[in-house]
Amino acid sequence: MFKKIIMLSAVLIAVSGCAPEVGSKKWCEALEEKPKGDWTANELADYSKHCLFRDDEE
Repeated sequence: MFKKIIMLSAVLIAVSGCAPEVGSKKWCEALEEKPKGDWTANELADYSKHCLFRDDEE
C-alpha cells in the first residue's frame, strides 16, 4: 500500500512538472489550442485574468 502511494506521488510530481505554469505565454497558447467547450471554469477564469490583456513581452 505504501509503495503504491509513493509511486502515485512520483507520477503526479512528474506530470505536474510537464505542464506550463498557469498564466504563462505557453499556458495561454496551449489553452487556445484546446476546444473552448472543454475548458473548465477555472481555466476560463485564469485565461481571462492572465491571457486576454497580456503584454507579449514575456
